[in-house]
Amino acid sequence: MKNDTGKPELLPGISCPGKMKVPTDREQECLKALKAIKEKASVVKERLASLKGSPGEDESPEIASLNRELSRLKSAWNEWDEKREKAAKERMILLGHEED
Repeated sequence: MKNDTGKPELLPGISCPGKMKVPTDREQECLKALKAIKEKASVVKERLASLKGSPGEDESPEIASLNRELSRLKSAWNEWDEKREKAAKERMILLGHEED
């Protein structure tokens, strides 16, 4: 979105007082959350692999619970990744590399 001067308008609540941090604070928040989710998923996957390697453990309640947790983590990942993409787009608009 451009104003009368032809320059991009700043998004509400966002200003560019000069030098911008890259990645921005919002992007860093998203990246931190994504890293935490990845670490949790790794632990869950390791536990699943060890349980599936045990005889007679294919349908245990713990495996079902771990699969639900992986599904929840995937949903959380998708939400945070969408937020990260939005924050990156806002940064690119503020820097003048993309249009609204």
